[in-house]
Amino acid sequence: MNQYKLPSQEKKPEYVRSNFDTIATAYDRFNDWNSFFLHRRWKDWVVKTAIQTVPNAQIALDLCCGTGDITKRLSEQSGLTSVTGLDFSEKMLSFAKPKIQNKPNAKLNLGDAMDLSAYKSNSIDIITMGFGLRNVSNIDKCLAEIFRVLKPGGVFVNLDVGRVRPQFLKWFADFYFFKIVPWFGYLIFGKENEMFDYLPHSSKTYPDQETLANILNQSGFASVWFQNFVFGNAVAHVGRKPN
Repeated sequence: MNQYKLPSQEKKPEYVRSNFDTIATAYDRFNDWNSFFLHRRWKDWVVKTAIQTVPNAQIALDLCCGTGDITKRLSEQSGLTSVTGLDFSEKMLSFAKPKIQNKPNAKLNLGDAMDLSAYKSNSIDIITMGFGLRNVSNIDKCLAEIFRVLKPGGVFVNLDVGRVRPQFLKWFADFYFFKIVPWFGYLIFGKENEMFDYLPHSSKTYPDQETLANILNQSGFASVWFQNFVFGNAVAHVGRKPN
């Protein structure tokens, strides 16, 4: 593996924001290539599970929405009267806008997932996050804000990277994630863009499936469970705010 070094926690927010701005133009293509289009099914699962968990939901918030894949899917759910996609990358939001422009129940906001002060406590039925929790500088602070704004009985569904569980597959998974995936980015943007080194390396400091489930429980969430995809290469965690 190369000598790439992750940014410090203090520098991480600006590092992530500025670098996501630079890759926004082809971020969707990169996701399709590196996941063999499977990320689309995973995001379908996130929305389906959220709706099934809170069938009477009306208000949804998609944090770190990026180019709006999950936001768009939420906006297509007939029961949701208000869907907001929030991200701190203006460039990412510019590519999300066309996906929801004909959705009267959807809007996009520029903002920070760790600071949801614009939202009232106990006001949101569904909160989703797709491949964003790994990028915040303080997971506990982010989860505390999510828990605060969720209504009692509301659900948080988080999709992100996981750890491959079968040991005989772990070497292959790591080789693909650390060696092959960055090259998809290099082919699109050139090797000088280090964001494609950041993406796999950031997984090394991100909690594994069981650890994140424990963190969610400690943050106050109940009925916490997770669903592995592709042997744990990606994982979705589900947690509810108690009534």
